Amino acid sequence: MKSQKDPTILIIEDQKLNIQLLRGMLVREGYKNIICVQDSREAMYEYHQSQPDLVFLDLNMAYLDGFEILIQLREFTQDDYVPILILSAETDPHARQRALSLGAMDFISKPFKVSEVLLRAQNFLHSRQMHLQLKAKNDLLEQLLSERTRLLEEAQIEMLERLANAAEYRDQETRDHTHRVSWLAVQMARKIGMPESQITLLRRAASLHDIGKIAVPDNILLKPARLTYDEFEIMKTHTEVGAQLLKDGRSEVIQMAETIAHTHHERWDGSGYPQGLKGEEIPLEGRIVALADVYDALSHERPYKKAWPREEIMSEIKAQCGRHFDPLVVDAFLDLETELEGGFGDIHVSEHRHHVYNSR
Repeated sequence: MKSQKDPTILIIEDQKLNIQLLRGMLVREGYKNIICVQDSREAMYEYHQSQPDLVFLDLNMAYLDGFEILIQLREFTQDDYVPILILSAETDPHARQRALSLGAMDFISKPFKVSEVLLRAQNFLHSRQMHLQLKAKNDLLEQLLSERTRLLEEAQIEMLERLANAAEYRDQETRDHTHRVSWLAVQMARKIGMPESQITLLRRAASLHDIGKIAVPDNILLKPARLTYDEFEIMKTHTEVGAQLLKDGRSEVIQMAETIAHTHHERWDGSGYPQGLKGEEIPLEGRIVALADVYDALSHERPYKKAWPREEIMSEIKAQCGRHFDPLVVDAFLDLETELEGGFGDIHVSEHRHHVYNSR
């Protein structure tokens, strides 16, 4: 941080003699960084270049007068504290009042008095220094608070991920399901053109899509046969349970995870659950995870079915375009077909498949 003898002072004055007098006073007092502007049209450029700690500004100048400069400066000083001292022989109280209302801090009368100039400069530079020190402390506190908040959010997300993993570990065959779904969802989102900031959230949020299954009984979750109507109704509650577990999260990851948990079993044609949303009523992240979830479920063996052959999976996904799945998401998925073949080396291909898939 600058010392009080190392501030930057900007003088905007169209009279060369006044500049020389004012600059001479400041230099003799030990101030070194003094920028002088005689043409008021260059004032804003020099202000941006020098980032001054104190501004001496003449009111009556050619081209742009001091009032016009004050109006322009106000846009850049409203969130900062940069003292502006008016240099003027003006005695009209209305002119002084107008200058003060536009952001001027004080006046220095012409002709200059050395003691007045130096005392005003010293006092306002001291207040500027106090402002910078306070701002630095506030910035540090904000950084510490931001880091603390990030760590708390990270701990919360990790806890939820472990809870989701606990549900998966009840079933040996689906232990890596959430990570594969998250990976595929991210790849499709990128193909669609989702902003990278949203993709970063999706990478974490998608892994929590089945967190509600922690509440589904083992005899239903691990049943090695197709579920009955009543059993499937219980299975369907995992979307609402998951949304409730994630409800009112403060972090953007948890908020997106709540949306995904609640909507990843909705269908493009409105026949899904739990709300029967249709088309773009379903949030994009829910539509993306819906396809990723089904793809992974079909690709891997589950207690109630064998893994499907790759060709049949691709055929089924194409058939469900515009029915179960958003056509935009299907197009992104098909663009990834070659990458998928190399990306999921652990896909188990079976010669048989269940006649009807019932995504749990």
